[in-house]
Amino acid sequence: QVQLVESGGGLVQSGGSLRLSCETSGFTLDDYGIGWFRQAPGKEREGVTCISIDSSDGSPYYVDSVKGRFTISRDNANRTVYLQMNSLKPEDTAVYYCARDRGPYCSGSYDYAGWYDHWGTGIQVTVSS
Repeated sequence: QVQLVESGGGLVQSGGSLRLSCETSGFTLDDYGIGWFRQAPGKEREGVTCISIDSSDGSPYYVDSVKGRFTISRDNANRTVYLQMNSLKPEDTAVYYCARDRGPYCSGSYDYAGWYDHWGTGIQVTVSS
């Protein structure tokens, strides 16, 4: 049974940092790209970043609003993908989801939710001003 479980969220002040973890099970992480999405209250779900099994496709990809602040990484041995979030802003407040890509490589349109076939239940990140 494929599962993805997010952890590491919480409340942080503006300018602070958090590291989210996406622990996976039920499949071989080495074979799949993994993405992070977020959804703020009253807004649509937004693709934040995606990491492929390797960087041959130019990944990882980031939405412009987080470039230079967020870093995605993967530890296949521990079946976990991380999202390091630095210099957090109030507009980063959202529920964050990790998701499994349907294949090994994130596509250029990594922010399209239809490319992902399994999702975590989400974790709240709140950035206070």
